[in-house]
Amino acid sequence: MSEPLIQIEQNRLAGDWTAVKPEFRKGTYCYSAAAKNLQYLGLPNPREWQPSDQDWKLPADWKQIILDGFKERLGRFRSLRLFMDICVRCGACADKCHFYIGSSDPKNMPVLRAELMRSIYRRYFTATGRLFGSLAGGRELTEDVIKEWFYYFYQCTECRRCSVFCPYGIDTAEITMIGRELLNLIGVNINWITEPAANCYRTGNHLGIQPHGFKDSLEFAADELEEITGIRVEVPIAKKGAEILFVTPSADYFGTPHYFTLLGYLALFHEIGLDYTFSAYASEGGNFGLFSSHEMMKRLNSKIYDEAKRLGVKWILGGECGHMWRVIHQYMDTMNGPADFLEVPVSPVTGTRFEHTKSTKMLHIAEFTADLIHSGKLALDPSRNDKWKVTYHDSCNPARGMGLLEEPRYILKNVCNNFHEMPADTIREQTFCCGSGSGLGTDENLEMRLRGGFPRANAVRYVKEKHGVNLLTCICAIDKATLPTLLDYWVPGVEVAGVHELLGNALVMRGEKQRATNLRGEPLAQGNISSSAENSDGSETIHA
Repeated sequence: MSEPLIQIEQNRLAGDWTAVKPEFRKGTYCYSAAAKNLQYLGLPNPREWQPSDQDWKLPADWKQIILDGFKERLGRFRSLRLFMDICVRCGACADKCHFYIGSSDPKNMPVLRAELMRSIYRRYFTATGRLFGSLAGGRELTEDVIKEWFYYFYQCTECRRCSVFCPYGIDTAEITMIGRELLNLIGVNINWITEPAANCYRTGNHLGIQPHGFKDSLEFAADELEEITGIRVEVPIAKKGAEILFVTPSADYFGTPHYFTLLGYLALFHEIGLDYTFSAYASEGGNFGLFSSHEMMKRLNSKIYDEAKRLGVKWILGGECGHMWRVIHQYMDTMNGPADFLEVPVSPVTGTRFEHTKSTKMLHIAEFTADLIHSGKLALDPSRNDKWKVTYHDSCNPARGMGLLEEPRYILKNVCNNFHEMPADTIREQTFCCGSGSGLGTDENLEMRLRGGFPRANAVRYVKEKHGVNLLTCICAIDKATLPTLLDYWVPGVEVAGVHELLGNALVMRGEKQRATNLRGEPLAQGNISSSAENSDGSETIHA
């Protein structure tokens, strides 16, 4: 990638915007779905093709399939018809999209991206559009429109930042989701979404790791944690009758830096004596159905609850993930719920009853851990994280999708001594996306990822220059996978970590050996090497 990427040209569309066709230039689009993955998932029109091809090999009746699908969804989702009708083109959303900021492509303004679909709606599903066509803002559905939909609906990460600023509450992410769902009906989809979904059916997780590999990875993590702490932790898998089913993204088992977050989980669960279990069948918290179709979302989410019922657990605890939590918080109840066979989560350590989860019966790990800290149940030595000057990225789905804003910050402020916020208009509800969510985190799409992630990186650069920040924390698996590349390009010298990695560093475990390294195996500063000893009353004393 060359420096000219930084030069973002402000180009206005000349003439009629509908006449401008997308340019499928290398680095700006994702590869098509492999035929084998469509076949495995039972999706239509499996074939070999690429977006750069002239002929996309669409079904002969592709136009009727799209129009029938559109009509069916207009009848099923009242919000879709509402969003099609009420936009007044005020432009409040125009400069809020990270892809528009990074590319200056007018069709990446949320209002115009939605217009790609809205113009078809007007032409075929309104009386004025059927009578007057383009005079009423409608346009014909052609193969060029299909290519345009593909190009721009896969340059939207469904982050919903634009929706925060819309005075009418239009959720543009929902429009993108319907656009992708309609494209799926004719076999126009990307491999970075269909392959993880197929793997999830085949082996239980996005990465395609088979059950024995899953078990080996968890046991390896227990071995490594023992080397660091001197404590052997148990890693239960498919334990029937356990109180809690723990579900986390598969990247936590095999990805970096996700793996260090996994070590933090294992240390925490051992320290509080949690009665829990992993599952090889439900070894994936992420739900790529959110980026594909409502039906796929429902199918993938059901695996978690089917396994909870099979194992006979009381409730579900979920790890640091993004799209898992938007599905759980906003869609699960009407798709697969309510989960009446489970109990409302109650912390076995503090007794806190988490009433807000009474429908899904699933609790976020940040809420669980923040409650432990607030109740004084953990011994923490924040000086173990003194090598880091930390900031926090509000991952889009937990932040805007479920309002999880304070709990991660509360944890961080208790486990590290140097915490700095990015500018207020780039965090919390207004947080900028990583630029690679909703299945767009592919290598072939790298230029658009770097362009889309530019606003987030710019905010990180600000706190690096002002406060010396060298660590960006987050609670999303996609963020952890894609932010390192983004920061390496725009803000070299800033690393990425999960919140529970820092919790694991600071956690003083009963009976642990003198800690010489953090969970990454990096030496602690000499003055920060500490160990614990249990007093006669059972309390902990930290020796530095």
